[in-house]
Amino acid sequence: MRFITSLACLLVVAAPFLQAFAPPSRTFVSTRSVVGVTTYYGSQPGNEFRSVRSNHRVLFMGWGPEPVWSSASVKTNQAACQSGACVKILMDVPPETAAEYKNPGQYVQVRLDDATKPLFLAIASPPDAENAVFEFLIKKTEGNEWMTSLSAGAAVQISQVLGNGFPIEENLEGFKYDFPTQNLLLFAAGSGIAPIKAAAESGKLNISEARKARLYYGERTAADLCYVELFSEWEKAGIQVVPVLSQPGADWEGRTGYVQAALAEDGVPVPRNSGALLCGMKGMSEAVKDLLQKAGVFEGRVLFNF
Repeated sequence: MRFITSLACLLVVAAPFLQAFAPPSRTFVSTRSVVGVTTYYGSQPGNEFRSVRSNHRVLFMGWGPEPVWSSASVKTNQAACQSGACVKILMDVPPETAAEYKNPGQYVQVRLDDATKPLFLAIASPPDAENAVFEFLIKKTEGNEWMTSLSAGAAVQISQVLGNGFPIEENLEGFKYDFPTQNLLLFAAGSGIAPIKAAAESGKLNISEARKARLYYGERTAADLCYVELFSEWEKAGIQVVPVLSQPGADWEGRTGYVQAALAEDGVPVPRNSGALLCGMKGMSEAVKDLLQKAGVFEGRVLFNF
């Protein structure tokens, strides 16, 4: 289960697209992965979605519903960090899609048209049914240039909101584990900061004098850090921000190495009263979860968004 959960987060953050192959057989198969991503196999490349729906023999393997596509458009597209490795895209979405977004950590699929392999994108903005605009943080990779280079006004197709997101209320509130959550640890690596940002800005974390929060955010260099302009706002909201760089420059005075090493150095304050949200690479997620559980944090309070 640890492997599946960590892999799920990894797929959304680190695998921005999924290849669709066309086997020689005319048997169509819908495979659903651990993150609810659906890939279609058919004998007509570029026509996969229409072909699957018209064929009478459809096999389902894994989890997640078939995407239902709606029209959306790019509102803005700008660099998200100094290095330009990531872009921040604001997208106008249908009001009904905005209303479906309930929990930080949920995601959507986005494609240019039915001939394009979809991207699987965690929503970086907090849930707001009254504001039909989603924010996405996308790392530039080979194969997703069609998305990261889109200009304002470009038309795309977006799926319904997918996944359950972070089960925050169920596991962090009340006395499900007999002890209240007084310490909240947030962990993000790379573009995994997107759903963590959504959680931090959602109000659902209930940060207060009675509940402290600390964010460990790992990147390679200072120039790769996203949302630097928001760090002071998060700090004012009660979230201590701890950037951790694996390849720091000579002028970097902050933490270095990896997120899991920083946690090991700092320790976990009052483990039975602590909870955590994680999103990032498999190695980071597994190492952090292991450290938390060995420290005594309840397994059910170590939350992933899938």
